[in-house]
Amino acid sequence: MVIVDRLKHAWDAFQQREPPLDQLGPSSFSSNPPYMKQHYINSRRTMLSSIFNKIAVDAAMTRIEHIKQNEDGYYVETVKDGLNDVLTLNANIDQCGKAFIRDIIISMFDEGVVAVVPTYATADPNLTESYDLICARVGKIVQWYRDSVRVEVFDEHTQMRRRILFKKSYVAIIENPFHEIMNEPNSTLQRLNNTLDNLDIYDRRQAAGKLDMLIQFPTPIRTDARRKEAEKRINGLEQQLRNSEFSIGYIDATEKVIPLGRSIENNLWSQAQDLTDQLFNQIGMPKSVFEGTATDEEKVSYYNNTISPVLAAIADEFTRKFLSKTAITQGHIVDYFQNFFKLIPVSKLAEIVDKFTRNEILSPNEVRMELGYKPSDDPKANELRNRNLNTSSEGDPSNLPGMEAFDLNETQNEERTTGDEETGL
Repeated sequence: MVIVDRLKHAWDAFQQREPPLDQLGPSSFSSNPPYMKQHYINSRRTMLSSIFNKIAVDAAMTRIEHIKQNEDGYYVETVKDGLNDVLTLNANIDQCGKAFIRDIIISMFDEGVVAVVPTYATADPNLTESYDLICARVGKIVQWYRDSVRVEVFDEHTQMRRRILFKKSYVAIIENPFHEIMNEPNSTLQRLNNTLDNLDIYDRRQAAGKLDMLIQFPTPIRTDARRKEAEKRINGLEQQLRNSEFSIGYIDATEKVIPLGRSIENNLWSQAQDLTDQLFNQIGMPKSVFEGTATDEEKVSYYNNTISPVLAAIADEFTRKFLSKTAITQGHIVDYFQNFFKLIPVSKLAEIVDKFTRNEILSPNEVRMELGYKPSDDPKANELRNRNLNTSSEGDPSNLPGMEAFDLNETQNEERTTGDEETGL
């Protein structure tokens, strides 16, 4: 009976009644959501999109939060507000926090400069700085003014992209830190993109069903009549091969076929390889990181030279535009925290954790949380102390190991001195 009762009250997605179509709003027939029809690089190659996606995913996995610092610039606490919710959990109705950060980075790589606009807030940003961000979206800047920008942003109500004018004071305008490498007309990335375009055109021509051969005619072709006869012979041979089920044709006994064997080589592929290596070096990304064979040192270098500049550009602009001057004065800031424990192999993790806890840098519970374990209920797990040193529960030095032997020696010395005084010695 319990099972029957549960089935009666269960929700069935296939039995629910759909609302009227006029209440659903505009629709879009696509496997991707409409907001993903973004301003990505035209004719971008698969290899380039893989590189950008690798950087964007790694950066999005880094913790970015609205925090509060003390006077010395040290982390105090995470501020639980709308801005932190946008960065970590719910950016808008279509994107979570990590998808939102990834969208910012990929769009920034494509355009060079990208805008993050508040779509919902607790107050009008045009009238006051004291507002809390509720939702935000990534947009493309299509027009610049002195104090404003016109941004092409996705409107979730109409399911279309609209161009809206925003003031620069409350729009995060994030510039690609690798702009000269990726977005300049003669940059390494643009040259690589053009080379890959030419290489694709060359490959399509080579793969167009061509035989790459010459036919030697028995007579010299010097006059127009002989040339027309040769062209007629070539067209006839093409018709034979095209109309034959097994591509079989015939030639005259005096004619000779000379196969080329392979097409004439060009240096496009070597140029593409050289430009790819230059791109990896200039953005500070070891090629082994992209291939998945990077060492610990290469991973740390990649995070410091590639991921950190990208995250710093986002965090600084969010602090500047989405936090009031009063909040910044009180120590509020948007910052990112990289978990280097994820870059360390298990064989070295125990040794590093021991050094962090022994030197009173992290408590055991903080280490457990970074490793994905729940905190321990033991109160000592929250203490910053060296576990290799024994301490007394009452704080009395006489209870430490070795102190009993010292007291016993003192007692023996006192008894010996008392006996000498009694005997007169």
